[in-house]
Amino acid sequence: MKTAKLVTGILSIVMTVIIMLQSCAAGLLNTLDGSDEVSGAAGFIVAILMIAGGITMISTRKSERRGGSIAASIIFGVAALLGFSLAGSFGDLKVWSTWCVLMLIFSIISIITNK
Repeated sequence: MKTAKLVTGILSIVMTVIIMLQSCAAGLLNTLDGSDEVSGAAGFIVAILMIAGGITMISTRKSERRGGSIAASIIFGVAALLGFSLAGSFGDLKVWSTWCVLMLIFSIISIITNK
């Protein structure tokens, strides 16, 4: 489980760069279109939460306690909730939110197995 937490934490951090670039582009397009959508800003917040969750998973991977997994599950859960509810025309945000749901499930499994 330690290696899996390390790998998924690194993947979350790497994907954050992609999400931030897409969110900036989506926010710019929302502004140019004059729409009232907030999908670009929501994507940026999801990216920040994903980097926080990834860092939490990496830094607590060797811990015997459940606190790190609980914190990561809360972070990824909030990111998924924001991403799905505020995606709007930014369709890729639903993909990144699905990743957050997968990380939430992984964190819950880690809490239950306590590894």
